[in-house]
Amino acid sequence: MKIEQNNPKDNRPKKKGCDEAIVRRFKMRLDLIFAYNGLGNQGSTCYLNSVLQVFFMTKDFRGAVESHVSQDQKNIDFQLKSLFKTLKTSEAHPKDILTILNISNVYKQRDAAEYFEMILNKVHPDLSQIFKGHLRHTTRCSKRHVTGVETGPFWTLPLSLKALSESNKSCSVRKCFEEFFQPLTVCGIYCDQCEGKTDATIACELIQSPEILTLLLKRFEFDNHSMSYVKIESQVDVPHIYHAKDCTYELYAVVDHVGSLRGGHYTATIKSYEDHNWYRFDDTYVRPDTSQVSQQGESFSSEKAYLLMYRKELYL
Repeated sequence: MKIEQNNPKDNRPKKKGCDEAIVRRFKMRLDLIFAYNGLGNQGSTCYLNSVLQVFFMTKDFRGAVESHVSQDQKNIDFQLKSLFKTLKTSEAHPKDILTILNISNVYKQRDAAEYFEMILNKVHPDLSQIFKGHLRHTTRCSKRHVTGVETGPFWTLPLSLKALSESNKSCSVRKCFEEFFQPLTVCGIYCDQCEGKTDATIACELIQSPEILTLLLKRFEFDNHSMSYVKIESQVDVPHIYHAKDCTYELYAVVDHVGSLRGGHYTATIKSYEDHNWYRFDDTYVRPDTSQVSQQGESFSSEKAYLLMYRKELYL
């Protein structure tokens, strides 16, 4: 009869604590990497994915959408609410948003800024209010008589890079912003008080600062020599903190564009209001950001930045 002997190694206690610690550390790393979820690209819909992630990561906008009551599935408010709910737990696909925006050809490259404004125009006014500012344009003749005043809202301020890039001057958001508000000289404006046509200047003034200030760096400009649109890939100095009129703004989101006008790609780099870390959103791929955007410093230089979103921080 064979007597089985116990192997002393089999009687050793299992190192459950060690295994659990490894699993716990692994889960912590997964939580860091997958703190946020991505959006599926339906063809070439990165332009839409980038702005939808900005909307999702904008605290006040997301909260307003989630608390808004709408049962109409053909309403963009309802679809945004549904999309945000999915994004909280898993990867999402914005097919219903595409339908509402009448995007039938998902393989056509489009402009992220255009669809950013389109969505804000379609949602309920209470939801989009934080992105809305107001400008006033005042026209004066050569003798300083006021010939016209126009006030209107804006979603983005389009900042031209063309003049600075052509003059070989360094491009910066501050310089482009100042250039936007420089008076414009025009000819042939009729003045009632002068009783005739005269040269005039049109001055632009920011009369209501939005809670979220969105700056559009105009990288696509019409070139008179080639009679076509060209992309300006100049390096632009982007400040993390920007002082505008009576308030201070802090950068929290950047939509980048790489490539050409018809064959480019959009991504978004966004600072989380939940853990205050920066994340890079590239369709379904989401990861902590390690680029210049997330580095400490007063500003960073970028040849890809296209849309800049600043959150109002402080009234002066």
